[in-house]
This record gives sequence, C-alpha cells and structure tokens, in this order.
Amino acid sequence: MALNPRTSPRLADRDSSRNFSALRAIIPFVRPYRLQVAGAMVALVVASGTVLALGSGLRMLVDQGFADGNASLLDQALFVLFAVTLLMAGASYARFFLVSWIGERVVADIRSAVYAHIIRLDPGFFEVTRTGEVLSRLTTDTTLLQVVIGSSVSIALRNILMFVGGLTMLAITSPKLTALVLLVVPLVVVPIIGYGRRVRRLSREAQDRIADVSAFSEESLNALRTVQAYTHEKIESEKFDGFVEGAFRTSISRISARALLTAIVIVMVFGAVGTILWIGGHDVLDGTISAGDLSAFVFYAIVVAGSVGAISEVIGDLQRAAGAAERLMGLLETEPAIAAPANPVQMPQKHLGHVSFENVTFHYPARPDRSALTGFSLQVKPGETVALVGPSGAGKTTVFQLLLRFYDPASGVIKVDDVDIRTADPIAVRERIGLVAQDPVIFAANAWENIRYGRPDASDEDVRAAADAAHATEFLDRLPDGFDSFLGERGVRLSGGQRQRIAIARAILRNPSVLLLDEATSALDAESEQVVQKALETIMKTRTTLVIAHRLATVLHADRIAVIDDGKLIAIGTHQELMESNPLYGRLARLQFEQDAA
Repeated sequence: MALNPRTSPRLADRDSSRNFSALRAIIPFVRPYRLQVAGAMVALVVASGTVLALGSGLRMLVDQGFADGNASLLDQALFVLFAVTLLMAGASYARFFLVSWIGERVVADIRSAVYAHIIRLDPGFFEVTRTGEVLSRLTTDTTLLQVVIGSSVSIALRNILMFVGGLTMLAITSPKLTALVLLVVPLVVVPIIGYGRRVRRLSREAQDRIADVSAFSEESLNALRTVQAYTHEKIESEKFDGFVEGAFRTSISRISARALLTAIVIVMVFGAVGTILWIGGHDVLDGTISAGDLSAFVFYAIVVAGSVGAISEVIGDLQRAAGAAERLMGLLETEPAIAAPANPVQMPQKHLGHVSFENVTFHYPARPDRSALTGFSLQVKPGETVALVGPSGAGKTTVFQLLLRFYDPASGVIKVDDVDIRTADPIAVRERIGLVAQDPVIFAANAWENIRYGRPDASDEDVRAAADAAHATEFLDRLPDGFDSFLGERGVRLSGGQRQRIAIARAILRNPSVLLLDEATSALDAESEQVVQKALETIMKTRTTLVIAHRLATVLHADRIAVIDDGKLIAIGTHQELMESNPLYGRLARLQFEQDAA
C-alpha cells in the first residue's frame, strides 16, 4: 500500500505563475457553442442594463416626483418598475439557463476528451502514475470547471459590466465624486492581486491533497480482500484519515485566505463609499448637486462596490479553476509513448502469424537501471507453438508486453508478419493478437458483453460457440439469468477457474492469428483443465501460439520450448532435447515433476 503518494513526475503541474492563462485552454471546448454563448451575452447585457437604468429612474423620481410633489409620476414609476423587473427576470432566466447549459455541455466534452486520451496512454505511463490521481482529475477537476463555466464566469462578466456601466454613470452624475471613487480602486485591486496569489497556491495544494485521498482510497478498495485477510481495516482507516485531515487542513487554509481577502475588500470598498457619501451630502447641502443626483450616485456607488466585492469572491473560484484546467490540460498534453507513426506501414491483408524478435533489449520505465530483456532473439513460424519457461522474473511476460506493443524496446526489432511493429499502427498489430492473461480481467457486465469484448460485432451464436469451446457454457447456463447474469465488479461472482474460462472464450471469439497464453489454465481444477486444454489445442493448431507456463506438464507437446533466464534466451528445443542439454530446464523440470508426484 502506498504510504506517501506523491504527484507523478509525468503529471507535474506547469508553472503556476501563468495565473488565469490556463483557462484559455478551455476556449476550444467552448467554441462549438458560439450561438449559446452569444445568447448568454445578450441576456447578460440586457440584465445589467436594466439594473443600471434603475439609477436614472431613481434620479427622476427624487427630483421630479418627491421634490415637485408629482403623484402621477409616482404611479408611472410603479408601472415602469414592474416592466423593468419583468425584463430583468426574463434576461436573468435566459442568462442562467444558457450559461448553465454551456457549463454542463463543455465539461461533458472535456470529460470525454480526457477519458479518450487517458485510455490511449501507454501502460508505461501508469507505471509512474497513480490511477486514483488520474480519476481525481477526471472527476474533481472537471467539477471545478463546471462550477466556473456554468456560474462563476457568468457572475464575473455580469459584475464587470455592472462595474464599468456603474462607473460610467457615476462619471455622468458627478465627476468630482467619481474621481474620489477612482482613487479608491487601486486600494481594492492591489490586495486582490497580491493576496490572490496565496489563495491560488493554496487552491492548487488543496486539489493535490484531494487527489491523494482519491488515489489511496482507490488502491485500498481494489485490494479489499487482501486488506481484510490481513485484518488491516483499522490501519488503512487511520492512513486514510491522515490523507483526509491533510486535505482538510489545506482546504481550511485556502478558505481562511479567501475569507480574509473578501473581508479586506469589503472594508475598503464600503469604507470608501461611506466617505464619499459624507462628501456628497455636504455637496447637496451646498447646492452643488441635487438630491436626485446624490441618490443616483449612491445607487451606482453601491452597484460598483457590490460588483467589486462579487468579483473578489469569483476570483477565488477562477483561481481554483485555473489550477484544475492546468492539471487537466497537463494530462491532455501528455503524449503517449506508444503511438502510430505519421504514415504507418500497412499490415499484410493475410494474417500469417509470423513473429520474430531480433536482438531486443528493453528496460521498464520504472526500472531504467535493470534490463528486462537483453539481446533477445526468437523466431516463431506461422502455426508454431512455442512455450516460454524460466524462473519468475526471467522476462517471459515482458515478451508478451513487447509483442502487444505496450512498450517499445530500447534496441532491436520486433516483427509480426514481417512488419516492424514500431512502423505500424498499434491497433492493427493488436487486432492480430489474442491474449489470455494469468489474472483475467472480467468487467462489471454480463457474460455476453465480457466474451463479446473479443469481437464487439460478434453475434450471440458466435459468443455461445466461443463459450462452448472454452468449456464455459455449462456454468454460465446455470447462473440465475444465464448469459445475461451480472458477473460483478472484476468478476467477483465467479470462481477463479470460471473467470479464466470467460477470458479464454473471449480470446477464441477474437480468432487471432497469434495467441498469447499466460498460464491460461493455471486457475482450473484438473477436470476442467483437461477439457479447456483440449479446446486450446484445437484452436492452437491453426494459429501461432506463445505459451508462458510454470507447470511444465502443460507445454510438453509444444513444438519448441524457449528457456529464458535473466532476460536472455539461453536455450531452445524440445522437452527431451532440453532435458539433456540445459541444466536450468532440467532442474525446473525435475522440481516440477517431483512436486506433481508428491
């Protein structure tokens, strides 16, 4: 279990000094919805304009209604107020709906784009990156963006319009008092910019701590049975509490900083408004301005002050969103190490199944100082069955990983049907290969979907035929809903042998020219192993097969057996030849057969 998860070096955040520039990366996702954006902007302008128009109405009401005792003007003002209110309500509805729609739509597009990119990243990426951290970016960070795009940006734009419009009306109403207001603006802006940097830094730290919580919980829940088997529930809970408390403390620091920033802005803004009102009151008494002008000025001053306060609030959300955007875009900008070249070589139409390794050397990204394969060369003819044997860690599984092009070798060439797989599209290469892993993956779906994973366009008849060949129909038909039965997350409702047979059926349905069997019968009981082994032997006759086996009894009839040790091919031949010529194989065989005899 990870005791101290850290941000992956491949997902390191970019320079935080870029402030809100990271939000520009969202623009391409917004661009397809220009019409909705334009509608929201129109509604925004109308709603802001109606608020500003109330100030002029207030001036007229005070100067001409109250001062002149004009009762009819008061009646007209009431009807105008209702009309303006209805217009404001309609514009606000349109703005809220359109902006919220844009937020939901854009975030859905971003989630889809991020997932589509993640699913194409090479396995080497996940050797140095925690899956929980990636999931946190896909969920938590996109939720932050949804709040900003669907709400905060709209609030910011509305208040910017109100600020500019209110400031303009202030200047028209009283240039002298407006000049005093402008003197106050720097006093408000400077703390927003200065202290805002601390808020932004703490926002990014809070998001990182949440990612730690997600990563740890994902890892421990995936290992739930191991946790409970070793009675580590309390220990894991205490570790989780530590990560949660870390996230809580960082979030409280962010909240405290943001609250202090808001308080500073409020004190400065409304303190300045009070001072200006005091000055304006003396101007009314001196006859410099009318009571209506002062009333309108107070209204616009409150609008401007409220706008500045709202903008200071929104800046915190924008800073959090900027951090989220940086993290998401950093993920989107991560280039997969395995990708199709610009002009991939076309694989031959005829699937022969010829496989060759030519002097291949390879290091795993997580272990760059240790060679997993060194000068490895192996030729497998079409239709041939070659078994790979050797001690644990010798490099047998690495051969499969490289053939599937999950990684590229440091040197040497791997060919399928005489095409260097680095020059071909990885998808075209993998379409020729079927894999049955030692620990088969069963998806949280029914048997139809799990087996059909091998060939999505397969008919129900084809799926059943593959299940028959894998000796899986007998237990699938006994399930409560037969093939329609939900198999549980990671196939938890099946036994190990049943999961293995589902995986074998999936590979049979794929009908590949190259079949990779990684201890394909290791989880089966003796009776099932016999039946499945016969099914495998049937499909192995017509295709190239590479078999990894620790139980040597399962590969005695392979055309050839390749002995691998410490990443090197040290011998190849039939069982009898190797028993006579290779000490390592002889020792492994004697140990195996002695155990079987016992």
